[in-house]
Amino acid sequence: MSDTIWGYQPTIGHATGTDLIGYTVEALDGSIGKVDKHSDDVAAAYLVVDTGVWIFGQHVLLPAGTVNSVEHEEQKIYVGLTRDQIRESPEFDKDQHIGDAAYHQQVAEYYQTQRCV
Repeated sequence: MSDTIWGYQPTIGHATGTDLIGYTVEALDGSIGKVDKHSDDVAAAYLVVDTGVWIFGQHVLLPAGTVNSVEHEEQKIYVGLTRDQIRESPEFDKDQHIGDAAYHQQVAEYYQTQRCV
């Protein structure tokens, strides 16, 4: 598996170290929630999105490679996925999302099959 799913593309408008917490996340077909946590770690960058009531208050893990653009003035992040693709993603595990290679592999495989990267 390629590590590109876990890295921000240089053309999306995100500078390492910029705080994205609270930014609205927009799927291809509408808003999905707000960034609750994020990481800029090399080869392990991600967003944790609080979906609110959209999918029953769940959190989802979005690898940085799913991000199409970051609009700082609007405080919005646009991802190359539909709401259904995000809803059907592997269940977010707050205990495994940091440092668990098998969990990261599962998440990466799912999003790579969705053709978001």
